[in-house]
Amino acid sequence: MKATQLREKTADELRETYDETRQALFNLQVRVDTGDGAEQPLKARSLRRDVARIKTVLRELEREGAKNHG
Repeated sequence: MKATQLREKTADELRETYDETRQALFNLQVRVDTGDGAEQPLKARSLRRDVARIKTVLRELEREGAKNHG
């Protein structure tokens, strides 16, 4: 997921996407730990980076909101 796509979403949509992505990462980690997820080693990296991008965009929105109110 690209940051430009994320910036087009609202804060609520971003939080929902964040929750879904974290859940997918957790499920993948569980599968890897149990021996089922070895066929997708790059998927975890991709999900971790998506989580970081989402958190970055959410933080940008928070800072814009604080700047406008402060």
